[in-house]
Amino acid sequence: MELNELVQAVQSLNAEDAFRGRLDAQQWKTLAQYLTRHEIRAGDLLIKQGDNDRTVYFLGQGSLQVFTTGGPPGSSRIAILRTGSICGEPGLFADGPRTANVEAMTPCVVWALRLPRFEELAARVPAVALEVARACAGVMAVRMRANMSKQMPIS
Repeated sequence: MELNELVQAVQSLNAEDAFRGRLDAQQWKTLAQYLTRHEIRAGDLLIKQGDNDRTVYFLGQGSLQVFTTGGPPGSSRIAILRTGSICGEPGLFADGPRTANVEAMTPCVVWALRLPRFEELAARVPAVALEVARACAGVMAVRMRANMSKQMPIS
């Protein structure tokens, strides 16, 4: 999968919690230099609840389910993410354990932005890093409000 397909997927996602980065084509090309592409199989965990990981993922192809373990029955499924979504965005802002599992429902292609690479981007191209951080924070805020309206714990 090429970068153009990822950009098109992200920009065309029609979801309330979509990544709304105001990046032009050149800024996406710059960001792409800091991303690593991964293919994951259906059933594989992308993010494991409780792990300490500071990576945000852009979903280029496939679908992911977000769920928790150890809660009351019926409260485990949080969301299904479609092509163009991001996940793991809290890792850019805070150190701590992951609060949910993210599992591939279908074969997926994800593009990872690890914290050290994000920090390098911030040092070299601060305008792009700032826009990525702003858009990730926007996704996180929408998701937090949605979880609070469902009376789901944030912990």
